[in-house]
Amino acid sequence: MERTGIVTSHGRPLTLVGTDLDVGAHAPDFTVLDGSSQEVRLSDHGGKIKVISVTPSLDTPVCDLQLRRFNSEAANLPAGIVVMNVSMDLPFAVSRFCTAAGIDRVLALSDHRDASFGLAFGVLIKESRLLARSIFILDRDNVVRYREIVPDLSSHPDYEKALQALQAMVSVSKAA
Repeated sequence: MERTGIVTSHGRPLTLVGTDLDVGAHAPDFTVLDGSSQEVRLSDHGGKIKVISVTPSLDTPVCDLQLRRFNSEAANLPAGIVVMNVSMDLPFAVSRFCTAAGIDRVLALSDHRDASFGLAFGVLIKESRLLARSIFILDRDNVVRYREIVPDLSSHPDYEKALQALQAMVSVSKAA
């Protein structure tokens, strides 16, 4: 499935490929690679709230800041929440970046092999085979509770809005 009119790069329209996964949808499983080229699946984190930060490439200033911001925020999150960053960067580049940047709270993952995540979440960019900058928050049952696909790749996501949505989920989870 191809969709247009959602994302641009410096004003140039781009095409997103994959399932249009919206709030309320059940997130499908996907397989990505960690920095050691080991497979990681969404299903590996069953029973946890998942924050998925999506970046086009860690080798850009906005992506760098996005991952660092979520790494910093993750340090203050309660147990039962996993924070992931998915990009199309090669696993060795993800590992190198995380080591140099001191990323130790976020699982930085590569979708380069099969675009499994990008297609499953509908954020694969046809023109570049990168991922559209976005944030997804999934509940313990993998239902999408928050989604932001940033309209222009060069812009930051709304960190505060995403963190407020996460906090609301944590509060509901504690009350249940």
